[in-house]
Amino acid sequence: MNTERRDFVLVHGAWHGGWCWARVRDQLWAEGHRAFAPSLTGLGDRSHLMSLDLRLETHIADVANLIEWEDLHRVVLVGHSYAGWIISGVAECVLDRLESIVFLDALMPEDGQDMLHHGPPNAAKSIAEAQAAGRPGRPSPSAADFKVIREQDRAWVDSKTTDHPIGVSIAPIHLTGARDRVPKKTYIRTTLFDAPIFRALHDRYAAAPGWRTYEVPCGHDAMVDVPERLVEILLAVA
Repeated sequence: MNTERRDFVLVHGAWHGGWCWARVRDQLWAEGHRAFAPSLTGLGDRSHLMSLDLRLETHIADVANLIEWEDLHRVVLVGHSYAGWIISGVAECVLDRLESIVFLDALMPEDGQDMLHHGPPNAAKSIAEAQAAGRPGRPSPSAADFKVIREQDRAWVDSKTTDHPIGVSIAPIHLTGARDRVPKKTYIRTTLFDAPIFRALHDRYAAAPGWRTYEVPCGHDAMVDVPERLVEILLAVA
Protein backbone atom coordinates (compact mmCIF):
# COMPACT_ATOMS: atom_id res chain seq x y z
CA MET A 1 0.00 0.00 0.00
CA ASN A 2 1.20 3.48 -0.86
CA THR A 3 1.83 5.39 2.40
CA GLU A 4 3.22 8.61 0.90
CA ARG A 5 0.90 11.53 1.59
CA ARG A 6 -1.58 12.26 -1.17
CA ASP A 7 -4.31 14.80 -1.84
CA PHE A 8 -7.69 13.12 -2.40
CA VAL A 9 -10.65 14.92 -3.98
CA LEU A 10 -13.89 12.96 -3.60
CA VAL A 11 -16.75 14.01 -5.87
CA HIS A 12 -20.30 12.86 -5.13
CA GLY A 13 -22.93 11.76 -7.60
CA ALA A 14 -26.41 13.04 -8.41
CA TRP A 15 -28.72 13.98 -5.52
CA HIS A 16 -25.88 13.60 -2.99
CA GLY A 17 -23.44 16.07 -1.42
CA GLY A 18 -20.05 16.07 0.21
CA TRP A 19 -21.73 14.56 3.28
CA CYS A 20 -21.81 11.09 1.71
CA TRP A 21 -18.00 10.89 1.76
CA ALA A 22 -17.62 11.65 5.49
CA ARG A 23 -16.49 8.16 6.52
CA VAL A 24 -13.96 7.87 3.70
CA ARG A 25 -12.73 11.46 4.06
CA ASP A 26 -12.20 11.14 7.82
CA GLN A 27 -10.33 7.86 7.48
CA LEU A 28 -8.02 9.29 4.82
CA TRP A 29 -7.20 12.24 7.08
CA ALA A 30 -6.58 9.80 9.95
CA GLU A 31 -4.13 7.92 7.69
CA GLY A 32 -2.15 11.15 7.21
CA HIS A 33 -3.52 12.24 3.82
CA ARG A 34 -5.53 15.31 2.85
CA ALA A 35 -9.06 14.64 1.62
CA PHE A 36 -11.65 17.08 0.30
CA ALA A 37 -15.29 16.29 -0.43
CA PRO A 38 -16.94 19.39 -1.89
CA SER A 39 -20.68 19.67 -2.45
CA LEU A 40 -21.44 20.64 -6.03
CA THR A 41 -23.41 23.84 -6.58
CA GLY A 42 -27.11 23.30 -5.92
CA LEU A 43 -26.63 20.09 -3.94
CA GLY A 44 -26.15 19.07 -0.32
CA ASP A 45 -25.11 21.99 1.87
CA ARG A 46 -25.16 24.15 -1.28
CA SER A 47 -28.74 23.19 -2.20
CA HIS A 48 -29.78 26.79 -1.51
CA LEU A 49 -28.00 27.62 -4.79
CA MET A 50 -30.29 25.39 -6.87
CA SER A 51 -31.16 27.14 -10.13
CA LEU A 52 -32.38 26.52 -13.64
CA ASP A 53 -29.20 28.26 -14.78
CA LEU A 54 -26.81 25.62 -13.42
CA ARG A 55 -24.77 23.90 -16.12
CA LEU A 56 -22.25 21.06 -16.23
CA GLU A 57 -19.45 23.62 -16.53
CA THR A 58 -20.40 24.98 -13.09
CA HIS A 59 -19.89 21.60 -11.44
CA ILE A 60 -16.61 21.05 -13.29
CA ALA A 61 -15.43 24.47 -12.09
CA ASP A 62 -16.49 23.66 -8.51
CA VAL A 63 -13.92 20.87 -8.42
CA ALA A 64 -11.19 22.32 -10.65
CA ASN A 65 -11.20 25.54 -8.61
CA LEU A 66 -10.95 23.62 -5.34
CA ILE A 67 -7.84 21.87 -6.66
CA GLU A 68 -6.28 25.15 -7.74
CA TRP A 69 -7.20 27.29 -4.74
CA GLU A 70 -6.15 24.62 -2.22
CA ASP A 71 -2.86 24.19 -4.15
CA LEU A 72 -3.39 20.44 -4.50
CA HIS A 73 -0.90 18.34 -6.45
CA ARG A 74 -0.51 14.64 -7.24
CA VAL A 75 -4.25 14.48 -6.69
CA VAL A 76 -6.24 11.26 -6.51
CA LEU A 77 -9.51 12.39 -8.14
CA VAL A 78 -12.50 10.17 -7.38
CA GLY A 79 -15.91 10.48 -9.04
CA HIS A 80 -19.05 8.57 -8.08
CA SER A 81 -21.85 7.88 -10.57
CA TYR A 82 -22.83 11.21 -12.24
CA ALA A 83 -19.46 12.62 -11.15
CA GLY A 84 -17.83 10.56 -13.87
CA TRP A 85 -18.87 13.47 -16.10
CA ILE A 86 -17.40 15.94 -13.65
CA ILE A 87 -13.99 14.33 -13.20
CA SER A 88 -13.70 13.77 -16.97
CA GLY A 89 -14.14 17.54 -17.37
CA VAL A 90 -11.84 18.36 -14.45
CA ALA A 91 -9.05 16.34 -16.08
CA GLU A 92 -9.30 18.72 -19.04
CA CYS A 93 -8.71 21.69 -16.70
CA VAL A 94 -6.02 20.51 -14.28
CA LEU A 95 -4.42 17.46 -15.88
CA ASP A 96 -0.94 18.38 -14.65
CA ARG A 97 -2.15 18.20 -11.03
CA LEU A 98 -3.63 14.69 -11.27
CA GLU A 99 -1.77 11.54 -10.26
CA SER A 100 -4.69 9.12 -10.27
CA ILE A 101 -8.31 9.16 -11.46
CA VAL A 102 -10.92 6.78 -10.07
CA PHE A 103 -14.39 6.10 -11.49
CA LEU A 104 -16.64 4.58 -8.82
CA ASP A 105 -19.80 3.12 -10.39
CA ALA A 106 -19.37 6.15 -12.60
CA LEU A 107 -20.52 7.25 -16.03
CA MET A 108 -17.81 7.98 -18.60
CA PRO A 109 -18.97 10.37 -21.33
CA GLU A 110 -17.41 10.83 -24.72
CA ASP A 111 -16.82 14.20 -26.37
CA GLY A 112 -20.03 15.91 -27.45
CA GLN A 113 -22.38 13.77 -25.38
CA ASP A 114 -24.95 15.09 -22.91
CA MET A 115 -26.75 13.39 -20.02
CA LEU A 116 -30.15 13.87 -21.63
CA HIS A 117 -29.31 11.47 -24.44
CA HIS A 118 -26.43 9.47 -22.98
CA GLY A 119 -27.34 9.12 -19.32
CA PRO A 120 -29.20 6.29 -17.52
CA PRO A 121 -32.43 5.17 -19.23
CA ASN A 122 -34.72 6.96 -16.75
CA ALA A 123 -32.85 10.30 -16.83
CA ALA A 124 -34.57 11.77 -19.89
CA LYS A 125 -38.02 11.00 -18.48
CA SER A 126 -37.36 12.58 -15.07
CA ILE A 127 -35.75 15.64 -16.70
CA ALA A 128 -38.75 16.11 -19.00
CA GLU A 129 -41.12 15.81 -16.03
CA ALA A 130 -39.18 18.45 -14.08
CA GLN A 131 -39.14 20.79 -17.09
CA ALA A 132 -42.88 20.38 -17.61
CA ALA A 133 -43.50 21.21 -13.95
CA GLY A 134 -41.17 24.21 -14.05
CA ARG A 135 -38.87 22.70 -11.42
CA PRO A 136 -35.10 23.35 -11.53
CA GLY A 137 -34.28 19.87 -10.28
CA ARG A 138 -35.45 16.27 -10.35
CA PRO A 139 -36.15 14.31 -7.14
CA SER A 140 -33.87 11.62 -5.79
CA PRO A 141 -34.56 7.91 -5.83
CA SER A 142 -34.66 6.31 -2.38
CA ALA A 143 -31.66 4.85 -0.60
CA ALA A 144 -33.33 1.46 -1.09
CA ASP A 145 -33.13 2.08 -4.85
CA PHE A 146 -29.39 2.72 -4.42
CA LYS A 147 -29.22 -0.66 -2.59
CA VAL A 148 -27.76 0.91 0.55
CA ILE A 149 -27.19 -2.12 2.78
CA ARG A 150 -27.91 -1.05 6.36
CA GLU A 151 -31.35 0.19 7.39
CA GLN A 152 -29.96 3.01 9.55
CA ASP A 153 -27.83 4.20 6.63
CA ARG A 154 -30.88 4.19 4.36
CA ALA A 155 -32.63 6.58 6.75
CA TRP A 156 -29.53 8.79 6.85
CA VAL A 157 -29.13 8.90 3.05
CA ASP A 158 -32.84 9.61 2.53
CA SER A 159 -32.62 12.51 4.99
CA LYS A 160 -29.71 14.11 3.10
CA THR A 161 -30.42 13.71 -0.61
CA THR A 162 -31.72 16.74 -2.53
CA ASP A 163 -33.07 17.43 -6.01
CA HIS A 164 -30.48 17.24 -8.79
CA PRO A 165 -30.30 20.28 -11.15
CA ILE A 166 -31.60 19.46 -14.61
CA GLY A 167 -29.50 22.11 -16.38
CA VAL A 168 -26.31 20.07 -15.91
CA SER A 169 -27.76 17.31 -18.09
CA ILE A 170 -28.66 19.35 -21.15
CA ALA A 171 -25.46 20.81 -22.64
CA PRO A 172 -22.78 18.59 -24.23
CA ILE A 173 -19.41 17.99 -22.60
CA HIS A 174 -16.23 18.89 -24.48
CA LEU A 175 -13.38 16.40 -24.01
CA THR A 176 -10.00 15.90 -25.67
CA GLY A 177 -9.14 12.65 -23.88
CA ALA A 178 -7.31 14.16 -20.90
CA ARG A 179 -8.68 11.54 -18.50
CA ASP A 180 -6.84 8.85 -20.49
CA ARG A 181 -3.58 10.75 -19.97
CA VAL A 182 -3.80 10.66 -16.18
CA PRO A 183 -0.91 8.41 -15.05
CA LYS A 184 -3.06 6.00 -13.00
CA LYS A 185 -6.61 5.03 -13.93
CA THR A 186 -9.11 2.88 -12.03
CA TYR A 187 -12.68 1.69 -12.45
CA ILE A 188 -14.63 0.29 -9.47
CA ARG A 189 -18.07 -1.25 -9.77
CA THR A 190 -20.45 -2.31 -7.03
CA THR A 191 -21.97 -5.75 -7.49
CA LEU A 192 -25.16 -5.41 -5.43
CA PHE A 193 -26.34 -2.42 -7.49
CA ASP A 194 -25.28 -4.19 -10.69
CA ALA A 195 -26.46 -1.64 -13.26
CA PRO A 196 -25.71 -2.84 -16.82
CA ILE A 197 -24.03 0.47 -17.76
CA PHE A 198 -21.50 0.23 -14.91
CA ARG A 199 -20.92 -3.49 -15.46
CA ALA A 200 -20.15 -2.81 -19.14
CA LEU A 201 -17.71 0.00 -18.28
CA HIS A 202 -15.95 -2.15 -15.69
CA ASP A 203 -15.58 -5.01 -18.16
CA ARG A 204 -14.32 -2.68 -20.90
CA TYR A 205 -11.58 -1.25 -18.73
CA ALA A 206 -10.70 -4.59 -17.17
CA ALA A 207 -9.34 -5.45 -20.62
CA ALA A 208 -7.78 -2.03 -21.30
CA PRO A 209 -4.04 -1.43 -20.83
CA GLY A 210 -3.14 1.06 -18.11
CA TRP A 211 -6.31 0.52 -16.09
CA ARG A 212 -6.96 -1.22 -12.78
CA THR A 213 -10.45 -2.52 -12.00
CA TYR A 214 -12.19 -3.70 -8.85
CA GLU A 215 -15.54 -5.23 -7.95
CA VAL A 216 -16.92 -4.50 -4.49
CA PRO A 217 -19.88 -6.39 -2.94
CA CYS A 218 -22.03 -3.47 -1.82
CA GLY A 219 -24.73 -1.08 -3.00
CA HIS A 220 -24.22 1.91 -5.29
CA ASP A 221 -23.12 4.15 -2.39
CA ALA A 222 -19.90 2.29 -1.62
CA MET A 223 -18.64 5.20 0.46
CA VAL A 224 -21.58 4.60 2.81
CA ASP A 225 -21.69 0.80 2.74
CA VAL A 226 -17.99 -0.15 2.81
CA PRO A 227 -15.85 2.93 3.56
CA GLU A 228 -12.95 0.87 4.93
CA ARG A 229 -12.69 -1.26 1.79
CA LEU A 230 -12.98 1.83 -0.41
CA VAL A 231 -10.15 3.56 1.48
CA GLU A 232 -8.06 0.41 1.02
CA ILE A 233 -8.57 0.56 -2.74
CA LEU A 234 -7.96 4.32 -2.97
CA LEU A 235 -4.67 3.99 -1.13
CA ALA A 236 -3.65 1.09 -3.36
CA VAL A 237 -4.28 3.07 -6.56
CA ALA A 238 -2.78 6.33 -5.26
